[in-house]
Amino acid sequence: MRLQVKGKNVEVTDSIRQYAQEKLGKLDRQLADPTRVELELAVERNPSISANHVAEATIWTKGPILRAREANVDMKASIDQLVDKLERQVKKYRAKRRNHRGSGVEPRMPEDAIPVDAELRIVKSKRFPVKPMSPEEAVLQLELLGHDFFVFQNAETLDVNVVYRRRDGAYGLIEPQI
Repeated sequence: MRLQVKGKNVEVTDSIRQYAQEKLGKLDRQLADPTRVELELAVERNPSISANHVAEATIWTKGPILRAREANVDMKASIDQLVDKLERQVKKYRAKRRNHRGSGVEPRMPEDAIPVDAELRIVKSKRFPVKPMSPEEAVLQLELLGHDFFVFQNAETLDVNVVYRRRDGAYGLIEPQI
């Protein structure tokens, strides 16, 4: 397993790197050839957030791509919770794979682990006019409405775009390519 540890607003010490390697090594035995593991450790600078030590991992394997994010007041506790969450995802994936073994199709685990017995259904549908505007105007609309995302028609390209609020408080723009 190749482990890449990144730090955001935090220096990644050798002891933290070794601790993460040891904890994530547990998953190595359960997964079939995890090729690459990326662990991002961050400290949120917002004083109102008590659980400001964040651990986020992405694991690329032959089968699914596993992702998890955990936050706690201590970095090692965040890593522990992260590994626990990833272990649960691996168990669900392996159980699902055993159930579908004869079908010839290898299932991919979704990024947000949904319980196997949960029904995937649309519970609400909404229609609204999409008005041409700039991404900056769309961000203003997003703020006025108090939503996490806003769908609009880009006035320059005439494509449908989405602006969204990121976890770090900044904004993102999704521009689909056809």
